[in-house]
Amino acid sequence: MSANLPKYSRVLLKLSGESLAGSAETGIEPSVLARLAEDIHDAVRAGCQLGIVVGGGNIFRGLKAAEVGMDRATGDYMGMLATVLNSLALQDALEQRGLPTRVLSALEIKEVAESYIRRRAVRHLEKGRVVIFAAGTGNPFFTTDTAACLRAAEVGASIVMKGTRVDGVYSADPERDSSAVRYQKLSYMKVLSDDLRVMDATAVSLCKENGLPILVFDVTKPGSILRAVQGEAIGTLVGDDL
Repeated sequence: MSANLPKYSRVLLKLSGESLAGSAETGIEPSVLARLAEDIHDAVRAGCQLGIVVGGGNIFRGLKAAEVGMDRATGDYMGMLATVLNSLALQDALEQRGLPTRVLSALEIKEVAESYIRRRAVRHLEKGRVVIFAAGTGNPFFTTDTAACLRAAEVGASIVMKGTRVDGVYSADPERDSSAVRYQKLSYMKVLSDDLRVMDATAVSLCKENGLPILVFDVTKPGSILRAVQGEAIGTLVGDDL
């Protein structure tokens, strides 16, 4: 395969909200947003159809709010709205670089985003538009990881790519355990049985049931998104019969 062509023609990229915040860990850091937008631009221009789910943890995290007494469903809905803010910021950054982008929200907010309809999402992807899926699944008690895997299955993505701040999945926390080993490949069952925290169990199970591989890679390295869609051996690949 030519180095100029993507290995994966349709990809669901999962970004954490924290990945937009940079070292600040909260809010949106403009320089980080701009660099991510450049990397996404390069991947799309290489021929990849790209859907994106971005979390909201840099603004609000419903689970933590529930831990201090807030109603869990209320907290999760607030978290969904935080993902809409991040999605709009990412859309603006991408469109400044000439990429047509659509935000499709699982919650109806017609003034700022289209409502999520599967056929509409697929059509946007076929036309070369970046599709950002906002507001999670639209239901409380589900993470944006699960939302990413669900949308990937719905639109027929080849793979779910989870961009993180580490270069893959380790046997232990590499910052605390110097003997931690990075896995190059893992089975779904290994992830679930060893509780490796690649994604939550619902998300991993959904990928397993639908034969969707998961790539965990360091999205903070410039050019990593393009390298990932081209199939370079970066990060950790999760699946069966790899």
